Amino acid sequence: MTDWDSMVRCFRAQQPQDPTAPEQPPLPAITMNDLAAFAPDPVTTVGEPGNVGVAGMPTNFVATASAHTRTGTLFGIPLTVRFTPSGYDFHYGDGTSATRDTGGQTWTALGQAQFTPTTTSHVYAERGTYLADVDVRYTAEVDLGLGWFPVAGELTTDGPTSEIRIFEAHTALVAHTCEQRPSSPGC
Repeated sequence: MTDWDSMVRCFRAQQPQDPTAPEQPPLPAITMNDLAAFAPDPVTTVGEPGNVGVAGMPTNFVATASAHTRTGTLFGIPLTVRFTPSGYDFHYGDGTSATRDTGGQTWTALGQAQFTPTTTSHVYAERGTYLADVDVRYTAEVDLGLGWFPVAGELTTDGPTSEIRIFEAHTALVAHTCEQRPSSPGC
């Protein structure tokens, strides 16, 4: 070519379609309701320490959820679904709840002392036994073999309840240790 740098481009001629080839039906729109059968397993929330707390002090809650992938068939078409946690709705069992964007971490992982506030902790006002749970909200993407594409909305899994026992704690200030005065309060 003598004019290779003239900015003239060559394009391949369009190939005619075979009129006898069957036409592919359009893919149906996939909704979150369609993906409910692929939903991740419910997540159990754990109150720290050991599902026990003290009235008037923070009880730390942790719900561990992660990205989840499942394969199967939808509308007769094989697909892969990937769920990613997007929100956590904690229900503490005392009539209060909180919406968080994290499932929380243990006090140890946070480098905090027990009974200190965290983004997922809750303070119970009275002693008693409470049934707490967490609902995890997920966004979803599907792959039909052509790459991932998002599905509008969120899917929520309702977690099972955990029994949280809240006790009262009473303290007394004393001038001496039990060794110094064995008859002191609390000795």
